[in-house]
Amino acid sequence: MALIVQKYGGTSVGSVERIQSVAQRVLKAVSAGNSLVVVVSAMGKTTDGLVKLANEISTNPSRREMDMLLSTGEQVSIALLSMALQELGQPAISLTGAQVGIVTEAEHTRARILRIETERMQRHLNAGKVVVVAGFQGITCTEELEITTLGRGGSDTSAVALAAALGADCCEIYTDVPGILTADPRLVPDAQLMDQITCDEMLELASLGAKVLHPRAVEIARNYGVPLVVRSSWTDEPGTLVVAPALQPRAIEGLELVHPVDAVEFDTDQAKVALLRVPDRPGVAARLFGEIATQDLDVDLIIQSIHESITNDIAFTVSKNVLKKAEAVASAIAPVLRGNSDIPSAAEVMVDAQIAKVSIAGAGMIGRPGVAAQMFATLADAGVNIQMISTSEVKVSCVVDADDCDRAITALCSTFDVNSSPVKRRDAQTGRQGDGSSQEVPASPPPHLPASSSPIRGVALDLNQARIAIRYVPDRPGMAAKIFQALAKQNISVDMIIQSQRCRIVDGTPRRDIAFTVASGDAAAAKNTLEAVIQEIGCGEVVVDNAIAKVSAVGTGMEGQPGVAARLFEALAQHQINIQMIATSEIKISCVVDQDQGVTALQAIHSAFGLSGSQKIQVPA
Repeated sequence: MALIVQKYGGTSVGSVERIQSVAQRVLKAVSAGNSLVVVVSAMGKTTDGLVKLANEISTNPSRREMDMLLSTGEQVSIALLSMALQELGQPAISLTGAQVGIVTEAEHTRARILRIETERMQRHLNAGKVVVVAGFQGITCTEELEITTLGRGGSDTSAVALAAALGADCCEIYTDVPGILTADPRLVPDAQLMDQITCDEMLELASLGAKVLHPRAVEIARNYGVPLVVRSSWTDEPGTLVVAPALQPRAIEGLELVHPVDAVEFDTDQAKVALLRVPDRPGVAARLFGEIATQDLDVDLIIQSIHESITNDIAFTVSKNVLKKAEAVASAIAPVLRGNSDIPSAAEVMVDAQIAKVSIAGAGMIGRPGVAAQMFATLADAGVNIQMISTSEVKVSCVVDADDCDRAITALCSTFDVNSSPVKRRDAQTGRQGDGSSQEVPASPPPHLPASSSPIRGVALDLNQARIAIRYVPDRPGMAAKIFQALAKQNISVDMIIQSQRCRIVDGTPRRDIAFTVASGDAAAAKNTLEAVIQEIGCGEVVVDNAIAKVSAVGTGMEGQPGVAARLFEALAQHQINIQMIATSEIKISCVVDQDQGVTALQAIHSAFGLSGSQKIQVPA
């Protein structure tokens, strides 16, 4: 007998008929010999209606009262589903978040789960009942019984957390779509269903498809080894399996407040090549990395900062044993890139073999604005200057001077309470990466997925970002820390972070630009926050651009495979799409482009990697 946690979203329980259909599906699973816990959301647009009511009463309702109000939506769903099951002869009981023992931190409207007291659920399961639980909600403690809600994606989070606490065999998320798709089918009509995807890929594709799975739910599944399946509420198709890493022993106490950083990684076999003042036009990155790919050179980090006038800077890292080859390619292509442009001279090629890459990695960084700032502050306190920054959903990487690497690692391990530092080693002949460790706690191997003809698994588009650039930041330790600590204090989450390679001397001080992206709704607050910071540290102006889009390609298959970036950049060049920023991780390439070209960019990359298919996936509006 298996213990299964199922979750049904608001559309799945949006009417009496649909609730009865869910009851039939639950009964079928029970009849197969399984024990079931069922988590449900509020019916249809119930939550939206409750928010509207609140706004008609108050222009600024208290967060506590909003939690009290919004938590009522799920109570309707669980009671009706329990009744429907009882009508079918299946014993069932409905329980609110408080009754089921979901204890959270005292943060109204955005609480994280601390623990789940499972005794009551277990007692009902042992009695043969289906336990129907209200998702999205909990309580601060069993004494005060203050109701809290978990924020966006709360029902997904509730379901996976319950599965982790109960040691369930599987957590099934039922939704409008048949599973996880290679892109949003509303933007890419020939997007295809994936049979499997890793948790790491899913976390990096937080905005993938119809947004059927919230990153917090994936984070819990990854941390606790919960097998997670995304399926359609309307069919019996198997859906998509989200593969978690091998289960590591981990306490359930502090369930969603685990360390945000799982590991501090480093790579001392890195060298940097930078091309300064390349033309800011479509096709430049494609031409550069196309030539690099023809030489079978494996590139690690790639960053492109914001443009200045009609030029831009592109920097990348390679293993030291292929540096001379990479430098030769860059030097040969620099005059070619200039072409017939108005740029007076060829791009300048800069090489630095005395660098190291240090990174912090962890699913817990998502939604925690202060983690990157904490990393930068730690490096500043250790006297380590940052030369390059590249970020993803679950990793922040910095290039530092090689002589500073040991000091940086020691400081980061202390700050984030990490006992060992997995190191990315490279084969001396090929430069291909492989995993090693410091011999204390070996890094877990990635979950195995079936071989795929494409190194890219999925493509995502975010049209709701703004880019903020700070000009002429003094190039010394502590500057990035001050900037991002100020934003973290205002609870502003930062996505891509890029530090330019071009260094300018202003008033006798070397200076670089720092650019980053935030949610478009946070752009004004971020600019206001930074105006005070730049006065303190003596920067230039703060520039905001709201007309951008971020397109990302993700896949574990791109590791150690030259040419993936070149293929992506070429797809954009063929559609005359200019790349404004580039940031990469081991399994992700993100580009900022003009907002009006975002959908075209998504479709171009999806097609270039052969992700299209003949079956059209229908997604409800």
